[in-house]
Amino acid sequence: MQTLQGNLLYLRALEPTDLEFLYQLENDENVWEVSNTTKPFSNYVLKQYLENSHRDIYEVKQLRLVICTAEKDKTVGFIDLFDFEPKHQRVGVGIVIFKAEDRGKGYAAEALQLIANYAKTHLKAHQLYANIAAGNTRSITLFEKAGYKKSGVKKDWLQSDNGFKDELFYQLILE
Repeated sequence: MQTLQGNLLYLRALEPTDLEFLYQLENDENVWEVSNTTKPFSNYVLKQYLENSHRDIYEVKQLRLVICTAEKDKTVGFIDLFDFEPKHQRVGVGIVIFKAEDRGKGYAAEALQLIANYAKTHLKAHQLYANIAAGNTRSITLFEKAGYKKSGVKKDWLQSDNGFKDELFYQLILE
């Protein structure tokens, strides 16, 4: 069973050639709120990150995969697994489709489906979860369409330019 290949896209490991795309994404202040970032990253730091990205998810408890279109082999974003808990068979998921022109094409939905299949098949995960800011309607819609259910609210969890925001906790139980 191919878990990382879909109809629209495929997920792959990070490569040294991803440095420029990663640099643009990590230093875009519009993404900082959802990525919990407060400062820019240097090329040097990101290059070190890429050099260590081969480390096993069981060791570092996280995995970042690149989202590429199947048709043109274009990099459109990243999908992350984080806080992997093998004992409890759960892992967090985060996703970003970087450029506005690549959004709304089904890439994020298919990437979520692929990562769920990967997590179930290869990590033996029982569940995936996502933390989503209460006002992020696009992400809420995306995760709900992917089968995630809201199971909690963290009140005043995220500080933003407009004050504190609630963070919603979504879970997908893998059958």
